[in-house]
Amino acid sequence: MRLDNEKESRNVEDRRGQRFSSGSLIGRGKGGILGFIIVLVGAYYGVDLSGIVGLGQEQGYSQTSSSLSHQEEGELNTFSRKVLATTERVWGNYFSQNGLRYQAPTLVLYRGVTPSACGTGQSAMGPFYCPADEKIYLDLSFYDDMRKQLKAEGDFAFAYVIAHEVGHHIQNRLGISQKTQQAQRTARSQAEANQISVSVELQADCFAGVWGYQMQRENKLEVGDIEEAFLAAEAVGDDRLQKNSRGYAIPDSFTHGSSAQRLNAFRRGLQSGNPAVCQL
Repeated sequence: MRLDNEKESRNVEDRRGQRFSSGSLIGRGKGGILGFIIVLVGAYYGVDLSGIVGLGQEQGYSQTSSSLSHQEEGELNTFSRKVLATTERVWGNYFSQNGLRYQAPTLVLYRGVTPSACGTGQSAMGPFYCPADEKIYLDLSFYDDMRKQLKAEGDFAFAYVIAHEVGHHIQNRLGISQKTQQAQRTARSQAEANQISVSVELQADCFAGVWGYQMQRENKLEVGDIEEAFLAAEAVGDDRLQKNSRGYAIPDSFTHGSSAQRLNAFRRGLQSGNPAVCQL
């Protein structure tokens, strides 16, 4: 991506290197809609962060060191802030055009583990959005996980991940999250609730595509960027993750959508640039 002339967002909270007590790692409330949670350890999907509380005894917990080199982490830090700034511009314009005020999310950078209003966030879960505090939580080492474990690398692939989480924030600000939460609570079966979760995730992918469309229009994309995002969308499909983990997929257990569904949703937003095509 061509972001050399892009400003860095100020809506960033850098917690890297901080130390937390076990008490601070207990969530203050339920987080609602499931974020784009990719569990790389054990291939466990659809984690509700409110259920991940405490880490045992009353003691302090220091965040782990990054798997990235100092230079790589520094570059990703700057890159993530710039990507967030582009999403603020894209969605700020959209909200303004519709007579609304856009309140941007805060990006929390951390290492290993961190408290959130949705419970304890851990890097193994991947990036996630917490609607309770309207923050996106990101361990920059996820870039290394994408490259080594998901076989999806490149700066635009990483930007797609951030844009997807911002997509969940858009759902929250537009009241979509609250409606889908209610639908999940009244679902007649777990399979039906899972399908609602899939629809939510695919919409966030589509919103990420809308952002990508604007990046194309601003001439910020380079050769191969789109392909990087396509590979990333496919890499985090439930069917791909489950097959890699257990050798087979169980469609009724999907919470984020298949590789084909995720790719198609992102492509739909990317080709139109219109959030209206992202309806649930």
